[in-house]
Amino acid sequence: MTASEDIKPVLTPTKILKCRNAECKVWVRDEFATTEQTCPICKGPMIKSIKHLPAVQNKIKRQPRKPKSEFDF
Repeated sequence: MTASEDIKPVLTPTKILKCRNAECKVWVRDEFATTEQTCPICKGPMIKSIKHLPAVQNKIKRQPRKPKSEFDF
């Protein structure tokens, strides 16, 4: 066993939307879902559910850099 196998992510109950179609395996985290609530693959209806997933750290959007002036050193 290696050190990377010993470390397991902490799973938390997460709200998801999953496709109602039994043949379609699509699901998406509720926080990333669109307001339409239709499956992005088969366009069928989505239902609310819960899945135990690792936490996602949303990245902070950077402010656009200001261009440097020719005279700034």
